[in-house]
Amino acid sequence: MDKDLYDKGMAIRRSVLGDAYVDRALAKSGPFNDPLQELVTTYCWGWCWGREELPKRDRSLINLAMIAVLNRHNELKVHVRGALNNGLSKEEIREVLLQVGIYGGIPATVDSFRIANEAFAEIEAEGQEEMG
Repeated sequence: MDKDLYDKGMAIRRSVLGDAYVDRALAKSGPFNDPLQELVTTYCWGWCWGREELPKRDRSLINLAMIAVLNRHNELKVHVRGALNNGLSKEEIREVLLQVGIYGGIPATVDSFRIANEAFAEIEAEGQEEMG
């Protein structure tokens, strides 16, 4: 493992997805999944997201579209949160998902809107819990 790339990836992963999500993923890992966590952190987050040619905001736009077309609901919910953390608005996320409908199919968009709304509701509830 490239420790520097892993550490860079972990910092980016935490900044995009949030400490709570990353801590939960790592806590659930264990011996079987540890190599997967290392792979994702090092190469997805460190190597790919760590490249400077695209800002995180643009990478979030790309991820939302690809994950929506692939119908990866759990990952879409996580990356909706990440997109908001990277500065996208709900309206911009909506526009990405509408474009998915044209190029990837209406069923993918319908599911993606449902998942995005679930993510928005969870985030809003978390904000209310912190305030209350």
